[in-house]
Amino acid sequence: MSVRQLFDLTGRVALITGGSRGLGLQIGEALGEMGAKIAISARKQPELDAAAAHLERQGVEVMTAACDLQDPKAAKPLVEEVLAKFERLDVLVNNAGTTWGAPAEEHPLEAWNKVINLNLTAVFALSQTAANLAMIPARYGRIVNIASIAGLSGTHIDVMCTIAYNTSKGGVVNFTRSLAAEWARYNITVNAIAPGFFPSKMAKVMIETHKDAIMQFTPLRRLGGAEDLKGVAVLLASDASGFITGQTIAVDGGVSAI
Repeated sequence: MSVRQLFDLTGRVALITGGSRGLGLQIGEALGEMGAKIAISARKQPELDAAAAHLERQGVEVMTAACDLQDPKAAKPLVEEVLAKFERLDVLVNNAGTTWGAPAEEHPLEAWNKVINLNLTAVFALSQTAANLAMIPARYGRIVNIASIAGLSGTHIDVMCTIAYNTSKGGVVNFTRSLAAEWARYNITVNAIAPGFFPSKMAKVMIETHKDAIMQFTPLRRLGGAEDLKGVAVLLASDASGFITGQTIAVDGGVSAI
């Protein structure tokens, strides 16, 4: 196969959770440009409609599915809806997530559960469902989990106190390793992307408050941009990554290197 063929996603179907904006929409743009049919899910239908219109203007075939993945029972209807539309599911991007800022000694248990449920439990439930209904029968799949550099180390308290978020993303990193080892026999690769500081809605306040400090400890001296996840997302979703599994790739301007 040529290099172009290795990265080509023509005929593939990708489901991206949290795909209506930010990093999820950026990944949708990338996979769609490479030929994949895209299914995006999020809680709010108006935001999904706007994202779908945006992708369609770029020539991407797209469907939307409004659901709340805080409820693990939402996974099966979501995958069934994608299969009813596209008849296959090759790529799952577990991107939906949330956070909560509070010192550990004050962090509400309810908020802890909310973060863990969406950032970690939903990733397991949807991966399991996608595998059982589509990927294992096909003996093919690409699962791409969106972790975070907050899952690779502790976070300086002057920047953010997000113990539940950090814990959930650390869990995603090891979930990725463990699942990759189990599902390699089905020709399903499981990898993760660990973004650094991107100006997403979730990170907006933290970045606005601490931008100078973030720039000081980011070797490339900038935030992540609108193109910065596209290359690695296409790599991990395509046949170009056929011998890569269980890995977490930091896309962070060098923060995790120092």
